[in-house]
Amino acid sequence: MRPFQQLPYADVPDVPRLPHRYFETAQRHVLVPSRHFGEVGVHTRTHGRGPPLVLIHGFMTTSYSWRYMLDLLGAHFTLHLPDLVGAGRSDKPDRSYGPEELASFIGEWMRAAGVHGAPVLGNSLGGYLSMRLALQDPKAISRLVNLHSPGLPTGRMWALKVLSSLIPFKHEVVRGLVWRDPARWVHKNVHYFDESLKSRQEHTEYAAPLRTSEGVRAFSRMLFETVDVSEMSRFRERLRALGGKFPIPLQLLYADRDPMVPPAVGDTLHALLPQAEFVRISHTSHFAHVDTPALVAEKVLPFFQRKE
Repeated sequence: MRPFQQLPYADVPDVPRLPHRYFETAQRHVLVPSRHFGEVGVHTRTHGRGPPLVLIHGFMTTSYSWRYMLDLLGAHFTLHLPDLVGAGRSDKPDRSYGPEELASFIGEWMRAAGVHGAPVLGNSLGGYLSMRLALQDPKAISRLVNLHSPGLPTGRMWALKVLSSLIPFKHEVVRGLVWRDPARWVHKNVHYFDESLKSRQEHTEYAAPLRTSEGVRAFSRMLFETVDVSEMSRFRERLRALGGKFPIPLQLLYADRDPMVPPAVGDTLHALLPQAEFVRISHTSHFAHVDTPALVAEKVLPFFQRKE
């Protein structure tokens, strides 16, 4: 298949073409006392051996997205993989989902899970929120890899902002679009360089929370509140005020093609934070940890194992 050529929905296999061990990982239910969200139950997976490493998934996915990184990173670290509040198998409280509140929640979960101060690998929204957490509390994360996250305003995001402001019942519109067929929605909105990596198993995992009213409500609020372009503009100004130095060691890892987040976002982040380590990778995607897990491990392991 050509890169990013969407696999026909009818041709998606039941099980992944490449096997993985996600469902063999240990599970626990971490109760998190959150100042904003109240007491939240967070579905958390663990795998591997060694010091802790936290993996934070992105928007519309879950901890399942790390399935191909488990053994590659778990040979060196004990991996801790939460489903974010509002996503996956975690609770979905009826609250606002602003990026500052979600970033704070990651720190609250890290304390409750006993991994506060550990290094973090965050993909997409997970990387953006982890950067915000590091600005809130530099001691929460020791080292951070931001794997192709958004975080800076783009034309597409401004268009979403304008469009949503013109729709009086935007959450109801999202509910109607998603509830028609959550699995098909997932298929259309998750993009891989190699689309043959998709499976019904993946559709089921990502679509499960979208089959409930509280799950769709949380999804819609993340779409309009967490991924809010005005908040991203303020985030950019906070980064600019740092004078080029992020408070913790930071690696920016971006694919050179991505239909979801323009690769130029990584270039702009590096221009704002020139002391960060910048890595560009090819023949992969926004979800490089699915498309090219060995390449991601090759790039991030030396950064995480560095002592200074």
